[in-house]
Amino acid sequence: MLKFRSSSLRSAAALLTPAAPAAPGQPRVRLSSGSQQKQGTFYEFRTYSIRPDQNTAFLKLTNEKIHLRTAHSELIGYWTVEYGGLNKVFHIWKYDSYSQRAAVRAALAQDPSWISDYISKAIPMLTSQDNEVTYLVPWSRLQRPPQEGGVYELASFQMRPGGPAVWGEAFQAATTSHDAPGYGKLVGAFHTECGPLNRVHALWWFESADRRAELRHKAHTDARVVAAVRNSVVHLESQENKLMFPCPFSPLK
Repeated sequence: MLKFRSSSLRSAAALLTPAAPAAPGQPRVRLSSGSQQKQGTFYEFRTYSIRPDQNTAFLKLTNEKIHLRTAHSELIGYWTVEYGGLNKVFHIWKYDSYSQRAAVRAALAQDPSWISDYISKAIPMLTSQDNEVTYLVPWSRLQRPPQEGGVYELASFQMRPGGPAVWGEAFQAATTSHDAPGYGKLVGAFHTECGPLNRVHALWWFESADRRAELRHKAHTDARVVAAVRNSVVHLESQENKLMFPCPFSPLK
């Protein structure tokens, strides 16, 4: 997902020593990675699954009490999943460092209002919680949509092992081939550091779900997009998309 110059690719490859020569007729497996993450700021992706009979109650409680949580750290966005997973919410939190996150978690554990007014009531409404630590890729910046409302799409790609030195440039080309002509507004592109490795995410904004469908069909007729996607999918193992609506209290709306 990260973009590297050819010299960086050569340097990364030089560090790799195969365990043994490949057997005749067998493909050679090469594990490689890109440059180390230089930015300390990371984004925690959280996905909660809600009991179907508690979905409305959970969203009402969170809307009323989210200020208890945002008093401790920065919320980037909070969405309900409409397509790609029912009774789920997805939210992104920003941290400057792992030590900051640890301090936030410790403070929350000692916050009586957070414990009594929110978490003790919310936890019984959930069936599961998942999180990932992600970083913005070097060529992406977190951006606001041109207007409030609309629909967000989280496109998640599980790439083949090898790291960004192998598939980073192809992923960037496929993503920017959609963003540059306006086949969607790229809010941010991320790669996962903790959670499933070799996973990248693109967070998009559209005016509406119908507009997304229209632009997607249009992109399929663009030869530049088709070529870029073909070059990228050879590195792809699986893909998952979620279409989401921002909650009233979400900073990204």
